[in-house]
Formats: sequence, structure tokens, C-alpha cells
Amino acid sequence: MTKVAVLDDYLGIVHEYGDWGSLGPDVETTFLRKNLGSVEEAAAALAPFDVLSLMRERMALPKALIDRLPNLKLVITTGGRNRSIDVAACNARGIVVCGTSSADPAPTIDIAWGLILSAARNLNREDALMRQGGWQERIGFTLHGKTLGLMGLGNLGKRMAVVGKAFGMEVVAWSQNLTAEAAAAVGVARVEKDELMSRSDVISIHLVLSDRSRGLIGAREFGLMKPSAILVNTSRGPIVDEAAMLEALRSRRILAAGLDVFDVEPLPADHPLRSMDNAVLSPHLGYATQGNYRSYFADTIEAIAAWKAGSPVPRRIES
Repeated sequence: MTKVAVLDDYLGIVHEYGDWGSLGPDVETTFLRKNLGSVEEAAAALAPFDVLSLMRERMALPKALIDRLPNLKLVITTGGRNRSIDVAACNARGIVVCGTSSADPAPTIDIAWGLILSAARNLNREDALMRQGGWQERIGFTLHGKTLGLMGLGNLGKRMAVVGKAFGMEVVAWSQNLTAEAAAAVGVARVEKDELMSRSDVISIHLVLSDRSRGLIGAREFGLMKPSAILVNTSRGPIVDEAAMLEALRSRRILAAGLDVFDVEPLPADHPLRSMDNAVLSPHLGYATQGNYRSYFADTIEAIAAWKAGSPVPRRIES
């Protein structure tokens, strides 16, 4: 019997997004809703399994955990990139690692703009007040004429720029590798990082987490921002120094933050961000769409079937 574990099925719906029975009677699939937070907990729960299906980076797969999974032979991550898997450790053990396609080309920008609009017009606060029997509490601002600063002008950043212009915003961008010519090609002005921080009314992060981007926005950068500015992070939590961000929000050094990603996910129930009225929070919804789930798990099932048949794994991941 081949044992498959599908991890971090928070909503208990993954079984609906693929024909798991097509894998045959010799495959037993277990859907785990609870996040396995520690190596010890994960090792104890996952030791019997031959195959792990990971939901993006909800749970890391470091060497310390891989070494404690004696039966593991195949790892599949949803999406085409997962930097939380120690691919070298898997390769050393002969464990096959692969990814899946995504159906929706850029679902994260929907969430980014939802966070921006909610923070600019206080929609989260006003919604809560309405449900309590109240009426308007604060006054917001329109995006027209404001400056959108994009940290990263790749696939997502370019799409953000198009929407920003549709709102009538001026769009500027920075990243370590961005050239003025590449920015101008999409109608965006390339500026230095400090200018982006000080000039922008809305700063939206669209960078890959790496050694270069970890902690990229800290106390110094928050000190450069306008008191009326909004920071939005739909990329990865550790790109922003969390302690510095908490202090900037507490002291009203900036107007608000819109966050879909966090240093620790799921966000702990007692985390201070949950009680801050100038933080708009969503539970890492960027990639979580019906279309993506259909694509993710159809490809996951295909990868398991191909591996069982001894065929090449159809999709490799970028690590």
C-alpha cells in the first residue's frame, strides 16, 4: 500500500479538487487539516507516508525533517516554486521532488488591491462598525493622484502597475536588478529604494524571499515613509522586519499595513497584529483560488500516477 499525505488542507476541501480514487486501491490518501508546526510533531505524524503533497510553503521540509521520514519517496509541492524544501537533502536520499502548474496567472494582485482599498478607505473598520450597529467612523482617501511604489517589477509588479495607472496613480518601482530601461518599457519610473520609501503613498511588495530580500524593510525604511503611507505585503512575511513594522503601526509612524503573509503562519491567535486597528489582515489568500486548487491537485494526482508507473515526473520545481 502506498501512503499519501496531503498537508495543510486548512479548509478540508482538497478531496473535492481531484479524482483521488483514480490512483487505485493500492493508494491510501490522508488529508491533514492541522498545520504540523514543529519538526518533532511533523516527524511523528508523517513517518508512515511514502508521498507528501505540500501546499506551497505552509510547512517547511528541511533536512532535519527529511532525515526522520524513512518511507518518504516522493514530494509534490503545489505551484512551481517552493524555497522551503531542502531539495539537495531529498536528492541525496533519492526522493523525487516535483511541482504543479497554476491555473490563475496572477491571483495575488486581487488580494493586494483588496488590502490597498480596504486600508485607504477603512473598509475593514467600517464593516466591523456596521455589524456592531454603528455608522461611519473614519474618513479615507482616494487613490487617484497618489503614488504607488512597487518593490519588484516582475510578473506581479507589472500587473500591479497596470491597475495602479487605471486608478490614476503615478507608479514608481525599485528592485536590486531593475533597470530604468526595463521600468520605462512598462511605463514606470525606476527610482532608488530610499526615494520609493519616502515618495510613495502606497508601497506594495512583489519580491521573492531570499537572503538579499530578507529584512529588506526595517526601522530605517519605516522612518523614511510618509505618516500617511500604507505598506502592503503579499509576498513573504520575512521581507519586512516584523518588530519594526509593529512599532511603526503602534506609534502611527505609518497610516496602515495590509498583510496577506506573516513570519509565522498560521498567525498565532495572540499575535499583536490581530488587535491593531491599522492593520488589515488576510490569511495568505494570494494563491488560494478555486482555479488554482483544481490545477494543483489534478497535477498532483498526475505526478503520483507517473511516479508509480516509473515515468519521468512531469514538472520540476524552482528551489
